[in-house]
Amino acid sequence: MGRHLGAALLLLSTLAALSFSAPSSAQAQPKEVRIGFQKGSAILVLARRQQVIENRLKPLGINVRWAEFQFGPPMLEAMGAGAIDLGSVGDTPPVFAQAGGSDLVYVAATPSAEHAVLVPKHSPIRTLADLKGKKLAFGKGSSAQNVALKALALAGLTFKDIEPVYLSPADATAAFNGGNIDAWVVWDPYYAIAQEHYGARVIADTSDKRLASASYYLAHRTFADRYPQVLAAIVDELSRLTEKAGRDRAGLASIAAEATGIDVGSWRTAFDRAGFTVGPVTPTHVLQQQQLADAFLSLAIIPKKIDVSEIVWHAPRGR
Repeated sequence: MGRHLGAALLLLSTLAALSFSAPSSAQAQPKEVRIGFQKGSAILVLARRQQVIENRLKPLGINVRWAEFQFGPPMLEAMGAGAIDLGSVGDTPPVFAQAGGSDLVYVAATPSAEHAVLVPKHSPIRTLADLKGKKLAFGKGSSAQNVALKALALAGLTFKDIEPVYLSPADATAAFNGGNIDAWVVWDPYYAIAQEHYGARVIADTSDKRLASASYYLAHRTFADRYPQVLAAIVDELSRLTEKAGRDRAGLASIAAEATGIDVGSWRTAFDRAGFTVGPVTPTHVLQQQQLADAFLSLAIIPKKIDVSEIVWHAPRGR
């Protein structure tokens, strides 16, 4: 989620870091960090349950407040409005947020949850080409929209060739089971739930590298600039927790099931195909995000051209 900042922003970040290091500075640390999470963000769910961020920040006198969102776009709307400081989303919400003028920065990157294009068990749809003229559901502005775009392109189709139906995961679940949509693009654990409980059939998924992407931790720029050491500490804690969780996926599934109410079998399926790393936003990530933004601009999905490299945050040196 880091991005290359201009010289002025780098200077601001440096000054903020120096301010943090001075115990007498009133701006050295926030009183509270507000973190947005989704049920599908298993690491943040685990972090909240085990209070690892609270334990890291408590000696500094910093409280942590959590806010749950159903998916990425509403979370970044809240972040853009200054209601939360940090959150984790897929690749697409940041593009919409930047195009909409939200003052956010990419902080770190992590493998995306697996996504799939799903159809009901007895659907006549067998290939991506069969989606032509069909109702395809996905969350508007979510990572599923990008997967839908790329999946359709593999069959020589665009959004003009299908009937997009913009639904949240909860609403799409009901529509899928009720036969009100023909296909659905969604991410784990909802992808796993659809397989495990509704017999959904996969016609494409992100195991195909042409459809794969990343997820990102983002922060409000003001928070990142004022409190770089605090943000770096949070990312460090999330990185440690992610590595640990990846070594015990069964245990993570049990914890996630208890914390979210989603059955342990679906979580196991999701985690068996998930990646568990947290790292910096690389030039490759920036290129992928820029290509996504440019594609959306060419289709008039976003209103203006954006430069992804302008909103990448860099952790303070010397950590």
